[in-house]
Amino acid sequence: MNPSFPIRQECPPGACVCDRERLLADPASDVRVLRLTKEEEKRLVARLENIASLDDLRAMQGRIHAQLGIVIRITPSDNEVRTSRGISIQLEDLPGLCRKTRASLPAAIRRGFDNRPEIVYALLNERDLLSGT
Repeated sequence: MNPSFPIRQECPPGACVCDRERLLADPASDVRVLRLTKEEEKRLVARLENIASLDDLRAMQGRIHAQLGIVIRITPSDNEVRTSRGISIQLEDLPGLCRKTRASLPAAIRRGFDNRPEIVYALLNERDLLSGT
């Protein structure tokens, strides 16, 4: 398969478990995730670090899913949340998603939370965790 758009370069052998080659070999596979080149990933990380509101974050989640096929789940803990570290940020398993990207996107979202704590409060309030305060 030869995609008509620039794709992410392969990781060094043994450094990643993204199955990029298997994904490219299967003509029926979804290769949208390979559009996330290293330069595009840097732009996405910068954008996630500068999220302005919970609505902005939700819109980014939707765009990331629509354009790349990456599903990001952001859920507060059922127990007490004292910092942004108490919020779970997970990416669903997706063939072709690089190991470094799996770590950099949640880290960028956490830095965005640290820059704007009101997003964390809105996220907690979304599940009525702050309704009694």
